[in-house]
Amino acid sequence: MFKLAHISDIHLGPLPALTVRELASKRITGYLNWHRNRRKHLFPHALDMVLDALKAEAPDHLAITGDLVNLATNVEIHKVTDWLAEAGAPLDTSVVPGNHDAYVPGAHDRVVEAWYDYMRGDDDPLIWHADHKLFPYIRRRGPVALIGCSTSIATPPFSASGYFSARQARETANLLKAAGEEGLFRVVMIHHPPIRGAASRHKRMIGIRRFAGAIRTGGAELVLHGHTHLNTLYWLTHKQRKVPVVGISSASQGPGGKKPAAGYNLFSIEGEAGNWQVDWKRFIVKSEDEPLALDHQERLFGA
Repeated sequence: MFKLAHISDIHLGPLPALTVRELASKRITGYLNWHRNRRKHLFPHALDMVLDALKAEAPDHLAITGDLVNLATNVEIHKVTDWLAEAGAPLDTSVVPGNHDAYVPGAHDRVVEAWYDYMRGDDDPLIWHADHKLFPYIRRRGPVALIGCSTSIATPPFSASGYFSARQARETANLLKAAGEEGLFRVVMIHHPPIRGAASRHKRMIGIRRFAGAIRTGGAELVLHGHTHLNTLYWLTHKQRKVPVVGISSASQGPGGKKPAAGYNLFSIEGEAGNWQVDWKRFIVKSEDEPLALDHQERLFGA
């Protein structure tokens, strides 16, 4: 049995002091939003509780689907680099970026360079080169293939949309097809939910149809995403194929807010190609004084 854990939207705090130059950009809107709203509900103790619970669970692999920082300042990027070292080893932890990780122009490349060991695919170079088209990447771990996609782009103020390109769709389909031929259980990691209506217009993913086409052409068993800070289950359907699309709340969300409290998904994967069995459990923070509690469980597919 292979145990795959999933967390998202770390939004590692607290927000560092920003210079006037750093604030002279889209960051000013995020800075004000943090101090007016976000910081009231995101706090590190919830994230610590999630990590402690994950370490006790000892999954075989951890998937993190974006938004590790808030405003993508250099200080935040360095802090997340240190945090990732605590969360798990690069070979056992896979990351894709989110819209906050590309908050301003140039931020996407800086986070990829800093966190490259957690995003580098099996066949990617050992050292990051800015002209290397990293996404999608593939990592094979036991019976599982993790395909990491990116919707991470810099957007104007008051926009948090993502973009999935035609090139990425073609290459994702090719990776999925190859992994299927190897008999692997295929997990696609992406930040924005690839489901129409799952996020509001200014936060939506552009390229949903392209993503669905890649899944239809290449095949997949599971899609993991973040972005909405919600615990969700959708399905991508095509003829007889149904692919579960699972989201998770922010890993730093405290209990008692408008959004669900922090938690993690845990998938137990058994079987072989054509005969997979997947059990899904979701654990959440109930209070600061209690261990994470089982919030949901079901068999996604299998006998």
